[in-house]
Amino acid sequence: MAGRDRVSECYSNPKYSESGKAKPSLEVLEKIGLTLHVSLDWLVFGEDLRGPDDALKLQFEAVSQFDEEDKQTAQNVLEGLILKHQAKQPMQRQSATKKP
Repeated sequence: MAGRDRVSECYSNPKYSESGKAKPSLEVLEKIGLTLHVSLDWLVFGEDLRGPDDALKLQFEAVSQFDEEDKQTAQNVLEGLILKHQAKQPMQRQSATKKP
């Protein structure tokens, strides 16, 4: 069965959905994503709307080749950097509001 036919089978009237009168169910979105070989994020948010930039994608791809111990180390480093960034946010907002 061709991809278009499989999508049509999943969601019988896409024009109805595109008009805003109906929204596909999660089940239908899953079937469309599987048929088109794309993620639900891509279907819902579009290309690269929520994903990392190209440089980070390449780095994440490289990390995915690490052995489990090195992957865990990379995840721990990233988690630490994310927490550090999140901790700085309230302080940066406070200093921005105190400036005359």
